Amino acid sequence: MKKLAILLALAAASCGRAEAPDPEVARWEDRAARVSIVRDDWGIPHIYGPTDADAVFGLVYAQAEDDFNRIEVNFLNSQGRLAEAEGEGELWRDLRMKLFIDPEDMKRQYTASPDWLQALMNAWADGLNYYLYTHPETTPRVLTRFEPWMALTFSEGSIGGDIERVSLRELEAFYGRPQAGVEGRAGAPGDDRLVTAAAEQDARIASGDLPGPDLAPVEADEPWAAEFLPEPGGSNGFAIAPKNTRDGHALLLINPHTSFFFRAEVHVRSDEGLNAYGAVTWGQFFVYQGFNERAGWMHTSSGVDNIDEYLETVVEEDGGLFYRYGDDERPITSEEITVPYRTGTGMAERTFTVYRTHHGPVVRAENGKWVTVRLMEEPTKALIQSYSRTKADGYESFKATMQLHTNSSNNTVFADADGNVAYFHSNFIPRRETRFDWEEPVDGSDPATEWGEVLSIEETPGVLNPSSGWIQNTNNWPFTVSGPDSPRRSDFPLYVESGGENARGLHAVRVLEGRTDFTIESLIEAAFDSYLTAFESLVPALVRAWDRTPAGAPTKDALAEQIALLRDWDLRWGVESVPTSLAVFWGEDLFRSLGSAARSARMSVDAYATTRAAPAELLASLDAASRRLEEDFGSWRTPWGEINRFQRLTGDIVQPFSDDGPSTPVAFTSSRWGSLASFGARPYPGTKRWYGTSGNSFVAVVEFGDRVRARAVTAGGLASDPASPHFNDQAERYAEGDLREVYFYPEQIEAHQEREYHPGG
Repeated sequence: MKKLAILLALAAASCGRAEAPDPEVARWEDRAARVSIVRDDWGIPHIYGPTDADAVFGLVYAQAEDDFNRIEVNFLNSQGRLAEAEGEGELWRDLRMKLFIDPEDMKRQYTASPDWLQALMNAWADGLNYYLYTHPETTPRVLTRFEPWMALTFSEGSIGGDIERVSLRELEAFYGRPQAGVEGRAGAPGDDRLVTAAAEQDARIASGDLPGPDLAPVEADEPWAAEFLPEPGGSNGFAIAPKNTRDGHALLLINPHTSFFFRAEVHVRSDEGLNAYGAVTWGQFFVYQGFNERAGWMHTSSGVDNIDEYLETVVEEDGGLFYRYGDDERPITSEEITVPYRTGTGMAERTFTVYRTHHGPVVRAENGKWVTVRLMEEPTKALIQSYSRTKADGYESFKATMQLHTNSSNNTVFADADGNVAYFHSNFIPRRETRFDWEEPVDGSDPATEWGEVLSIEETPGVLNPSSGWIQNTNNWPFTVSGPDSPRRSDFPLYVESGGENARGLHAVRVLEGRTDFTIESLIEAAFDSYLTAFESLVPALVRAWDRTPAGAPTKDALAEQIALLRDWDLRWGVESVPTSLAVFWGEDLFRSLGSAARSARMSVDAYATTRAAPAELLASLDAASRRLEEDFGSWRTPWGEINRFQRLTGDIVQPFSDDGPSTPVAFTSSRWGSLASFGARPYPGTKRWYGTSGNSFVAVVEFGDRVRARAVTAGGLASDPASPHFNDQAERYAEGDLREVYFYPEQIEAHQEREYHPGG
């Protein structure tokens, strides 16, 4: 009996130890109990936590509920680990990332970061790990655990970060061949002859010693060679000063053009001053484009030249590699980077010896020289700036966040409740000697090509409260940002802006200037104005070409009906518009057929088509467009809405499309033609219809006053699960530009509450 009692006591003790809570889980659960998530009747999460860290915990947990897959992919990409999930095809993308992102360095930066930022990163990792703990049915492909330092690897929410400017094709061409080219090939000490691995390999390939590299077509040198043109990137931001509005309140248009479902719509609040609503890039803990009760911010891609390449003169001496700098020769540093990748039978890895100078990593070779790249590398400051601006309460505090100078690839359109409207140009522009052409690689051996201090905000193109009463940026240059009050190009060095005007910029000026009665509703109408500015010069050129064609020419009669239709067209898109279909198909063919000639002439295709192209060339493209419409849709008289469709069948990152599946007609076109509302669409294997994958994604119009008011729409819906009622519940509103009310205040959220719960509940 005594023995049985002892055994029972031991068993009880054993059970007690097994059931003792894990300290980490206990910490997660304690925080989760303090955090509330309210889902409204569109599925949008409104997260509340007493502290900012609590709110961050709930924010990433809610994101993981909606689409953990996209979170994991973003952070696999940011750490150079995509190939561990996707296989060898992502090897070079991973290598590119690993040239700039070193986990050990990120850990050091995490440890050195301010306590408040560490607290946010800790909460971020805890929120994702708690999601995985409470959702064992979710199987990560690689990232089974998140560490706080990982947040630093993706600290700025652009869809295409600075690192992605490095060509994968050229990276593979350089590092994809054996790096033995320099060994044993140097002359006597003091020999000036340049020796590079790439140069030797090219010679060996030419002699038949080595096979050429098998390059995947990751980046097309000639976009016109593709069957369908790549969609122009970019976004729209408008700010309207109170004097140009009916009710005397500043207005802001937030209109990012990204790949669909790249960002989620969220609302996150704390008792420490956080109250931000807008678009958050999957997995990040700050609202990237959005607003709070006092201020709003919209980022657009910049044409700034702030990433530079250096031509390095490499020599070998005594078996070592050196590069010239001034009168010196400095040693080239090298390191080994190992990239694991998934195979059909398990994991494999490939190790690369990579090279660096003080300018940055070697990324390619050009004309017998190695090329290094230099770009902004300030992840801690970037994360601080990205988060801090969400708590700005007006122009001055927002400007203070800009003093960190890490919003490198973006312009910003701003408005606040005090009635201020502002434009900030790219936030990271190093001072450089203007005698060099910074759009081309510069001589790395010349100390005069070094970067100076970052230009101050006052030294870059900017606008505050222009007399015109409006600001616009559509990824165009800043010199038309506010009409006559715009910065003057002559006041700035060329490297401050390497782009130009675009068709959307011309359109934006047209809908904004001269208006003094804007409301939320009329600004939405302006954002979806149907005029296609690109065809303003193209269609008359086509009509002239037909008019000048002699009677009896084959194309004269064959295209008479098409020309008559386009001659009378008002240049506006619409789902019932046949001229829109004809013009878009003609424009696509025109850009493909004239692209190379225009490039050789250093002209845009639009300019070349209207000034250089022969009439027969313009008409040939119209004939080709008509035939394609007939082949694909039975008639060239097909309305645009029959062709241009929004479809969402699955939650996959790469969407499948089917003409047999349900879809929604979309009236607006690619931004290439000047449509402010952008819809980048094309046919896919097995389809005739064109399906959109990019363009308008999250759209919001915000009014600042005593209370903030907003309307918004998200492409398709918030949830990634096709079984969710919020998977596609916004599709029709999205296609029609019918923005819904945003629930911002507690009484609005409560009135439209679908459910409330704690993370893990």
